[in-house]
Amino acid sequence: MSDITIFHNNRCSNSRGALELLRARGIEPNIVDYIATPLTAPELAELVAHIGVPVRELLRTKEAAYQELGLDQPAVSDAQILLAVAQHPQLLNRPIVVTPKGAALCRPPEKVLALL
Repeated sequence: MSDITIFHNNRCSNSRGALELLRARGIEPNIVDYIATPLTAPELAELVAHIGVPVRELLRTKEAAYQELGLDQPAVSDAQILLAVAQHPQLLNRPIVVTPKGAALCRPPEKVLALL
């Protein structure tokens, strides 16, 4: 089993690109299809803490649910955002890659190389 995990959405070109870069280096990561199997709010909180950025930086602001849920409002707490993402996983930006060196949102996909 690999010690590298990618939170992946196959419909996303950036996500596919990061996965291709890993595979080109002989790495077969653990692939988490977070759309098919959404992360819970506590799992998301742990992932966000591991990445070390504010949760808002991991949101897909162009998703319809972002506006519909009012996540653009400054008064929305991190806990509320995490619950919203748990219920609407398409709101999570991707790909997120976790390696022994750290974790990062890999947009553009080449950012994955810094984690190897």
